[in-house]
Amino acid sequence: MRLLLLTAASSYLLGSIPFGYLLVRIFRGEDVRQSGSGNIGATNVSRKSPVLGVLTLLLDALKGTAAVILSYVVADHMVAGPPALEQLALGALFAVIGHVFPVWLKFHGGKGVATGLGAFVLIAPKAVLIAVVIFIAVTAMSRYVSLGSIAAVASLPLLAWLIGQFYLSGAGLALISLACLLILVQHRTNMRRLLGGTENQIGAKHA
Repeated sequence: MRLLLLTAASSYLLGSIPFGYLLVRIFRGEDVRQSGSGNIGATNVSRKSPVLGVLTLLLDALKGTAAVILSYVVADHMVAGPPALEQLALGALFAVIGHVFPVWLKFHGGKGVATGLGAFVLIAPKAVLIAVVIFIAVTAMSRYVSLGSIAAVASLPLLAWLIGQFYLSGAGLALISLACLLILVQHRTNMRRLLGGTENQIGAKHA
């Protein structure tokens, strides 16, 4: 139990670092939550600065990766034998929770796509690679970044199960599925706009 609590807490704190908010605040002196979608993720940050948007994407992904690595290190020092993938998946889940509900911003964060990507690439890299291809293909065909993200995230648990990489157990798949479900819930406003035909497309001009 102590291992699980330590893994969850450390991963949450890593995931809760609001890089998008910090970068816009430091380099532009603005609050990114007061513009665009009000989100602290890379897509909204890129509306302020494409460079900061790319940097936010990379840092958000890296904090997910770091959370899984930290979970491995913690488990390696507390249990005999190699850490179970379920422990790493728990770290990935709480990194996403931290990004979505950061304590530093009154629990209003981003949607978790980049953080989830960075976390799960160490647990199910083949599934993540295919999900990235799905994201690129759907986004290119529809010109909706949100639709590409939704399709990629929704497909990830199924891909991880079909590929069966690293013999991920049912518990590990359940943790991955919970993280993906949380990310999808964060896209609920995008889903409504997609259904209503009001979602922003790449390259679209707005008044």
